[in-house]
Amino acid sequence: MSANSAETPTGVEVVLVKAGRTKIRYASVLLHDDGTRLAVRAPWAGDGVRDFGFVRFEAGDVFTEYYWRDRWYSVKEVRTAAGALKGWYCDITRPAVLTGGELVVEDLDLDLWRSADGTDVRRLDEDEFAESGLAERDPQAAAAAVAALDELERLAQGNDFTNLLA
Repeated sequence: MSANSAETPTGVEVVLVKAGRTKIRYASVLLHDDGTRLAVRAPWAGDGVRDFGFVRFEAGDVFTEYYWRDRWYSVKEVRTAAGALKGWYCDITRPAVLTGGELVVEDLDLDLWRSADGTDVRRLDEDEFAESGLAERDPQAAAAAVAALDELERLAQGNDFTNLLA
């Protein structure tokens, strides 16, 4: 189903897992699934306001989230309730798995932020990633995670970033 389909939107429950435990679970609407990339839309599902200093996620914000079955990241476009673009929050994850109405994504601690105007690109949580022990437990996954962060940072600093979402 594509975003332009006349079909009724399908609900998908997004399940973010971290260190083997469910971090958050929330309802979303499936906008697109081409077999490799999925797009869902959901309101901010966090408790209260999350202020990072460079961006605030708060009630009314709308996230259009892009997940891949063959890539080690997800990209979340963040907009205010009025539709103003705040930017993109990217999670480094194992490839997404959709089973029935449940989309499971394993968070690997590394993140990237790109502001709406593209002037602020920052790597996040590299200390958490180092402390997670993934490099010792699963060196291949750790290498894939770092490579994914490097790729996203390169894309975010250029003009190709929004092509990921087209």
